[in-house]
Amino acid sequence: MKALLLNKRPYYVLPYVCIDLSLTDVYNSTSIMKKDLHPKNYRPVVFQDLNNGTTFLTRSTVVTEDTIKLDGAEYPLVKVHISSTSHPFFTGEERIIDIEGRVDKFKARAAAGAAAKEKRAAAAVKQAKRAAAKAERAADTQTTKPTE
Repeated sequence: MKALLLNKRPYYVLPYVCIDLSLTDVYNSTSIMKKDLHPKNYRPVVFQDLNNGTTFLTRSTVVTEDTIKLDGAEYPLVKVHISSTSHPFFTGEERIIDIEGRVDKFKARAAAGAAAKEKRAAAAVKQAKRAAAKAERAADTQTTKPTE
């Protein structure tokens, strides 16, 4: 292995490989790190699943007013609608989790649509009967009309 200088930068030359040593110095440098990048309020927080009551103690920067006492200590509490303990993908169950009434609204719209479809079909049948009765009356008047 030979060291060379190309464009005033050190290189190691191996058969078919050329390694630039100046690139490795960039990753070892502390001058590229930004100061005060991470938040200061990183603390333990409890996340509680509202579907099954499971709690998770982890670290977070989330801001919340609620608190909970867990293992003798008081922690900020964040309530979540769904987590890995209640999501069907993780539990393997197929069930409907409806927090905001979306399924009920959908079922109501579907029922209203079916009722409207039946109403339109009944109106079409009634209209067809009226047209048939009108045509029958017109045929009767033509056959009963005296010819002079």
